[in-house]
Amino acid sequence: MTDITIYHNARCSNSRGALALLRERGIEPAIVDYIAQPLDEARLTALVARLGVPVRDLLRSKEAAYQELGLGDPQRTDAELIAAIARHPVLLNRPIVVTPRGALLCRPPERVLELLQGI
Repeated sequence: MTDITIYHNARCSNSRGALALLRERGIEPAIVDYIAQPLDEARLTALVARLGVPVRDLLRSKEAAYQELGLGDPQRTDAELIAAIARHPVLLNRPIVVTPRGALLCRPPERVLELLQGI
């Protein structure tokens, strides 16, 4: 059992790159394919808290659903944004890597190395 998790989208080059960097270092993380199995609002809320960033930082603003749902509106609450991600998982920016040292949006993928220091 690993203590490292990657929230992964295999179609994303950044996500594939972060996973490759982990594997090159002999780490086989738990892989969460959040597109195939979307995270519910509670798990998303916990993930955002672990990351310690505003929900808006995790939104993919270039996705069609972002525009269609009006998520750029600054009046939208965090709860509304999280609900939108739960319904449309493609809106979640990736990859997100969680380790005992913390959690990080790994864009570019080399950011994953920051989490591996001391592991």
